[in-house]
Amino acid sequence: MDYVRFGRSGLKVARVCLGTMTFGREADEQTSFELMDRYLELGGNFLDTADKYSLGGSEEVVGRWLKQRGVREGIVLATKVHGTMGPAPNDGGLSRLHIQKAIEASLRRLQTDVIDVYHIHRWDPDVPLEETLEALNDLVRQGKVRYISSSNLSAWQLGKYLHAAERNLWSRFIGIQQVYSALNRGIETEVLPLCDADGLGVMTYNPLAGGMLTGKYASGRALPRGARLDAYQQYHERYHTEEAFRVVEAFVQAAKERGITAPQLALAWVLAEPRVTCPIVGARNLEQLTDTLGGLEISLTTEERAAIPSMPRGRWVGKDPVYDREF
Repeated sequence: MDYVRFGRSGLKVARVCLGTMTFGREADEQTSFELMDRYLELGGNFLDTADKYSLGGSEEVVGRWLKQRGVREGIVLATKVHGTMGPAPNDGGLSRLHIQKAIEASLRRLQTDVIDVYHIHRWDPDVPLEETLEALNDLVRQGKVRYISSSNLSAWQLGKYLHAAERNLWSRFIGIQQVYSALNRGIETEVLPLCDADGLGVMTYNPLAGGMLTGKYASGRALPRGARLDAYQQYHERYHTEEAFRVVEAFVQAAKERGITAPQLALAWVLAEPRVTCPIVGARNLEQLTDTLGGLEISLTTEERAAIPSMPRGRWVGKDPVYDREF
């Protein structure tokens, strides 16, 4: 596993981050431990979770693994804030009140005293961004958070946060986490150029497009029971289109012609974008993780990448992921 700097910060992270959204949901605790063990064996050091995943269940699983394995010092730990965690009016969002409550709850679940990278999970139109940034800056000063970052922002939203942090001399986002795959190239138009110009690290999720790029879904065929596009409406809206199926069919064929699996080609395709710092790879089981991480061994030239079937530059299929519902 190679390591790269996260943006212009001094933080060094594995070339591929392990995502934990399946933990406590599609993957039980034993399987989740196996996934983290395997990732660690391969040299990985970057775990990404969120308070919203399984309503805290993912953080709890990660916390127990860190405690039992005694590896907290070697792991770069990232989590997120914004998700609605309860019925009260202030149980979600990016207000100072919720951020202060959320960080304490995440620290308890993760069994640690500091979060290495704390992302805002998405834009909150109901809270002044200065309130959010000042609250995050306080967490950095208090030593509860080492770096702050963002997720699911449009370029103009990210720009406003960066400008406010600079104007007020507050801690600045070191990166952003966005959806990106051969089926979803929306960030290429504005977000990637902004991150490149401002030195932000770029984490990308859904490299397999919710499983679409594995080829397991087909137009006119019933969705596999329990699969992501069957279980989660937002994934269905994001990827389940006739245009997507046409691209996927050609993409899977391209993988076969190269003698590799479609998941491996999907990861290699993302890794070949030079402005991407680290894709996030998730899995339900060890077989899936091992297969996808095989993409680390595949290097694509600019010309080879361009020849692989994908959506046109800057385009995506289905619903715009920046504004879809919470997940």
